[in-house]
Amino acid sequence: MVLHGWQHKTVSEEDIQLPLQGMAESDVLASILEGTASATGEEFFVALVRGLAEALNTQLAWVTEYVPDSDSLNVLSDWNRAGTRLSASYPLAGTPCEPVILGSKLVHVPDEFAAKYPQDLGLIRLGVCSYLGVPLLDLDGRVLGHLAVMDARPMPSEPRFLAVFRIFAARAAAELQRLRAEAELSEKEEKLRQLFAGAMDAIVELDESLRILMLNDAARDLLGLGSTTTVGESFERFLDGEGKNNLKALATGLLGSGESQRSLWIPGGLALGTGDQRIPAEATLSAFPSRNDTHYALIMRNVKDRLEAEQKILALSSEATYLKEEIRNLGNFGGILGSSPALQHVFNDLENVAVTDATVLVLGETGTGKELVARAIHDASLRADGILIKLNCAALPEHLVEAELFGHEKGAFTGANKKREGRFAIADGGTIFLDEIGDLPLSLQAKLLRVLQEGEFEPLGSSRTRKVDVRVIAATNQDLLQATEDGKFREDLYYRLAVFPITVPPLRDRLEDLDVLVKAFITTFAQRLGRKPVELRQVDTEQLAQYDWPGNIRELQNVIERALITSVDGYLNLDRALPKSTNRPETFQIRTMAELVEIERGVICSSLEECAWQVAGDKGAARLLGMNASTLNSRMKALNIKRPPKA
Repeated sequence: MVLHGWQHKTVSEEDIQLPLQGMAESDVLASILEGTASATGEEFFVALVRGLAEALNTQLAWVTEYVPDSDSLNVLSDWNRAGTRLSASYPLAGTPCEPVILGSKLVHVPDEFAAKYPQDLGLIRLGVCSYLGVPLLDLDGRVLGHLAVMDARPMPSEPRFLAVFRIFAARAAAELQRLRAEAELSEKEEKLRQLFAGAMDAIVELDESLRILMLNDAARDLLGLGSTTTVGESFERFLDGEGKNNLKALATGLLGSGESQRSLWIPGGLALGTGDQRIPAEATLSAFPSRNDTHYALIMRNVKDRLEAEQKILALSSEATYLKEEIRNLGNFGGILGSSPALQHVFNDLENVAVTDATVLVLGETGTGKELVARAIHDASLRADGILIKLNCAALPEHLVEAELFGHEKGAFTGANKKREGRFAIADGGTIFLDEIGDLPLSLQAKLLRVLQEGEFEPLGSSRTRKVDVRVIAATNQDLLQATEDGKFREDLYYRLAVFPITVPPLRDRLEDLDVLVKAFITTFAQRLGRKPVELRQVDTEQLAQYDWPGNIRELQNVIERALITSVDGYLNLDRALPKSTNRPETFQIRTMAELVEIERGVICSSLEECAWQVAGDKGAARLLGMNASTLNSRMKALNIKRPPKA
């Protein structure tokens, strides 16, 4: 090893000569042993370095502990004939101690110390000319520190006494290990004491006669003792008759079970106290050997507050059940308003399926509230604390639906500038609602089926399989069974989705709910518009009931909002809000189905041309026609309406 330009060599025992003034090896050993035999700890290290310096006739000796974190030496003790002391911490770099510690070897610098270690200013200031150091090793060979002697004169070799030096290095290492073990034991005992004293549970140590040997503060509080001395008293005075019998029987049982069983839960717990006031406590009893007998650890927890809370919860649960039934009678399940027989059938289905993890297919016309049904199922399910993710399968171009559902890697397609999680990954642990499922591209239906069956998929552009736990609720206004026959929808996917189908009735089949719906919409829109709610008259209800409501609840919302905006004298203006055909008799020409299809095609094409073939948005054809954009897209597909190519 090269340190500061000096070629350092590892010396052998034959190379070491110490200035011992003619002392025999045994005399040196006896001299040092005399001063260290009965000493321990700091006294031992003080006696050791002084004995070494005097016996070996050197100016200075020291023993250190290695501190790897700071790459320094902690000076345990040092002896200097001149009386000058070393600092408590000594940097390792640039000193002869460095190869002793890092190389785990004996190092001898016979003379010219300052020339060979010019950075070791601490020893140079003390006039050190020569140095001999040996590492202190533990049983595994790890370096704990080092023992060294230094002199102001050259230190020639003396092999006879190297063994003495090593003996006391080993003795110093053993003492250092003992001190470390003692410190660790003391630290553990202190932690255990703090753990015992600070435990929230009451802990009591008992002897074989169930007398108290030790208890923590929590036990004193539980037993109402304060600082009263109870050591040596029988614990039975804190128990009623049943508790005494139980504790004695369990203690005897543990004593007789040997090693087969060391702890028991006390059935029914213990009633603790010294008077009429008894505190219920959960308790466990453990047996452990102590010298020639057996001791017990009794651990108790006050459950008075918990039992009272359980009673309150039980009472509140009963009240909640009652209120839930009352709300059901009012006809409001998860925001779904109404109490008609048709809707009650839906409520029953919701209650039955919500608490399961079954896949649900919600069927119904546009505007009937299929999303509300999905929300109600999620909120009443065991996944209610999870997230509900929604996706309209008809609202996105086909090439984006896969990325939205399953996510994509960066660069998976043009415009994929960064990695993105899909809806299924986000919904993990919760629920996903797939609206307009009938419009899901056929190419993606197999991938959705795999998620339903296996709970796994690969993001777009990735070979990595993702595992998810997601409940699927799907909805459609289409006849999916017919779509399977037409080859537009996978039959296996249909039956996997339709585990539990729920059909939401159209508004015309639940006209009994008109009153509650209209009143709720009046309140909502009045608040939104900053107006006072208007009165709903019987004539208004009758007029609303005469309409067929092809747009269902969504159309009713629009009608009530318009009627409120144009209200006159505090009443709904239904004449202005309802379609004209409901306000006066009209004569209709009978048409064939083929003619009706052509009329529908013409109306849709005209509206698309009017809106420059924009479907959705404020300037889209769907808004012009008063219908949902996804529904318009569906009708365009059904009627094979496509935008003509640009000229």
